[in-house]
Amino acid sequence: MPETIIDRCEARGLRLTEQRRIIAQVLQDSADHPDVEDLYARASAVDAKISLATVYRTVKLFEEAGIIEKLEFGDGRSRYEDAERDHHDHLIDLSNGAVIEFVDPEIEALQERIAKKLGYRLKGHRLELYGVPLRKKPRN
Repeated sequence: MPETIIDRCEARGLRLTEQRRIIAQVLQDSADHPDVEDLYARASAVDAKISLATVYRTVKLFEEAGIIEKLEFGDGRSRYEDAERDHHDHLIDLSNGAVIEFVDPEIEALQERIAKKLGYRLKGHRLELYGVPLRKKPRN
């Protein structure tokens, strides 16, 4: 399996214009879960000729090709990440919108046990937790 978003685009025969290549690179370099507006800001900083419409079309193309994955965290923004990243789950901080990635072996094992108990072999899952920070108790 090709390693990078750009490699996977090429392997799938997608035509990569220079602007699409920039958008792919921005996605590839993102450590967060950018929405289209974030991608547009980052890509247009590299090439001011990139339009918001180009970013929308490119994101849709990449998503339909299975290169990136759309994430909906209930805040009205579609966010994106590389579809080939290692498995992880998400905790969404409702106070500030931060998305925290995590992997927990106990949760993974529990999901497998539940699927097996119900007569299924688990082929995949997506877990999203929503929370607010615990308030620290005031000192006396």
